[in-house]
Amino acid sequence: MENQKLPCSDSPTDIYLLPGELYFAAANTRIHTILGSCISISLWHPLLRIGGMCHFMLPSRGKAAGASLDGRYADEAIQLIQREIKKNHTHPGAYQVKLFGGGNMFQTFCSGKAMDVASDNIKAARALLDNGEFHIAAEDVGGKGHRRIIFDLYDGNVWVKRDKTLDRLDTAS
Repeated sequence: MENQKLPCSDSPTDIYLLPGELYFAAANTRIHTILGSCISISLWHPLLRIGGMCHFMLPSRGKAAGASLDGRYADEAIQLIQREIKKNHTHPGAYQVKLFGGGNMFQTFCSGKAMDVASDNIKAARALLDNGEFHIAAEDVGGKGHRRIIFDLYDGNVWVKRDKTLDRLDTAS
């Protein structure tokens, strides 16, 4: 009789986050995404082992009153995150927050002035997190090119892959 590997119920669920999406879950989850000028914010509650990640594309759209929240925009993604935190009866300050992306993928010129979507996204994320009583524990933002992010909700570790390297981003960074 041949040895067969039984499926392990403890193996993590892998979630692949697209632009505009937010995913919030418990410890047995890994969240993946790929970023260029977009930004991802990861949040992890070390005591409860819950957290999530968003992937936004632009700082704001100037949402009309009554319109549904859209995670493609930083200000609305933060509101969606705050909803999840509230659902879990926690507080923003209890989470380890890490910020990623904002790579300069392209630069366009408008009336002789450079428009830098990546820098605008980084500035918006930092300001919104600060206003929302979040504290950034670590970040890997700016520069050129894209990043692949893997966030493990079991231990809060985040791996960043750029230029053929895969590095863990430590909270102490």
